[in-house]
Amino acid sequence: MTEATLSAYVKEPLVFAQENFSSQAELFEQVAQKALDLGWVREDFLDRIRKREETFPTGIQLMNVGAAIPHTDAECVLEEFVAVITMQESVVFHNMEDNNKQVKAQIIFVLGLNQPHAQLEMLQSLMGLLQNETVLSELLLATTETELIRTIKKNQL
Repeated sequence: MTEATLSAYVKEPLVFAQENFSSQAELFEQVAQKALDLGWVREDFLDRIRKREETFPTGIQLMNVGAAIPHTDAECVLEEFVAVITMQESVVFHNMEDNNKQVKAQIIFVLGLNQPHAQLEMLQSLMGLLQNETVLSELLLATTETELIRTIKKNQL
């Protein structure tokens, strides 16, 4: 997989711009419910993503912003996607390098991939994106789902 394929996984129904989720739990519930309604995940997706995040936190503290890349087991994903959520107010995740530290995430990518090897490649691709301050700023400033998707496509992510 090349970095240019992130945009192929970002699909309109699972893009949320300038959201106001009160907690990580609410964010997971909303994304999981939408994915379930679309028939993209099995019923156990929500439970599995919660448990995986507790065991292997995905918060990343960048220079100016917090991010998170929660994901779960490939077998509960029926149709692949990457949900993109930008937040008006950050949501707390635990740091992937130190579970005792919190990260106030303003941008979250929920990976719904059903090829185990694709997860590592997508994580590497997203890490590249997260280190690009210009693109990150554009994503965080986007006020609509269409703008978010356009920014991702424009930057060939």
